[in-house]
Amino acid sequence: MRTTLTLDDDLAQRLQDMSRERDSAFKQVVNEAIRLGIDQMDRPVKARERFQIVPLDLGECLFPNLDDIEAALDFAEGDDRR
Repeated sequence: MRTTLTLDDDLAQRLQDMSRERDSAFKQVVNEAIRLGIDQMDRPVKARERFQIVPLDLGECLFPNLDDIEAALDFAEGDDRR
């Protein structure tokens, strides 16, 4: 089958380089690259292992009320923090 295909410049250069290195026709290299790409695209996607977060109990908060930021900073850093 004959068809027109527009390749990006970098891909065309890589295919031409491969063609020279393998001493093969450009057409053969393009067909092989397309076959390999299609074979890889047809493979089923490997299922990822499920990621699970394990909770960790850190105990009680040492400061009972974190709503008052000023008081929390005083508690954590001392009265002379400024």
